[in-house]
Amino acid sequence: MTVKQVSVFIENRQGRLGEVLQVLKDNNVNILSISLADTTEYGLLRLIVNSPEKARDVLLASGFSSMLTEVLIIKVPHVSGALQNILDLLAKANISIEYMYGLSVETKDASIVVKTNELKRACEILDKGHIETMSPQEIAIL
Repeated sequence: MTVKQVSVFIENRQGRLGEVLQVLKDNNVNILSISLADTTEYGLLRLIVNSPEKARDVLLASGFSSMLTEVLIIKVPHVSGALQNILDLLAKANISIEYMYGLSVETKDASIVVKTNELKRACEILDKGHIETMSPQEIAIL
């Protein structure tokens, strides 16, 4: 099952990240995971939030270039080799990982946010491999 990630393009200058976070705070959007990649001039901020459509809308209304992207949130057991086993399962199906980052939520398992080149197929393969993913409903209540 996929969830929506908020992506925000921000200028790489002091205080700009704080401005984005202030908009979300002012609109009661809870950030569950955050990833920031930068270049010399711009940053790409990726967020998992409890209300992605609301987050995108308030950011757009505040002048921030933002969009929603479908991603997977994969539950990873806290055992040695668990992440490698999941990645091997996807690799054997010729599914490429475009990016991934950690997600910290209060569950017995760790979680990772993953964007693949074939999300629907990745979901099917993970389901067949008995690998759990998080639903939008689970994210909304965190």
